[in-house]
Amino acid sequence: MFRRTFIALTAAATFATGASAGGHSKDIVDTAIDAGSFTTLVAAVQAAGLVDVLKGEGPFTVFAPTDEAFAALPEGTIEALLADIPALTAILTYHVVPGMVMSGDLSDGMMAATVNGASVTIGTTGGVMVDAANVIAADIKASNGVIHVIDAVILPK
Repeated sequence: MFRRTFIALTAAATFATGASAGGHSKDIVDTAIDAGSFTTLVAAVQAAGLVDVLKGEGPFTVFAPTDEAFAALPEGTIEALLADIPALTAILTYHVVPGMVMSGDLSDGMMAATVNGASVTIGTTGGVMVDAANVIAADIKASNGVIHVIDAVILPK
């Protein structure tokens, strides 16, 4: 529990320093880049050609896996996905929900339709979960949406 709280506070502080005093001038992609803990996610978004979409008007809700989450995937998974852009795109778009969904909008057992077309399941008992991933920092606002940091890469069924 201490580790999860520490990670959440660290992530929230990192994001907070990237926000301007007058509002949220950075989009989702630039906010993720500035955080420094999403280099794999940003590289995957670039490889899939989704940067312009996630820099677009939105709003979007992104469940953003950390670099540690990507590192926990079986060896060779990231390389295989980078060689299979349609599969990579399907996984990345599974992490994005159209609209701005704040943590206060979530309820236990809620289903949220993703850009991928499949739905993620939200759990709120004992902490917020998206499928099997824990939300470790929530409600990080960007100019075109919101980011919720998760500790695992979620995969469409």
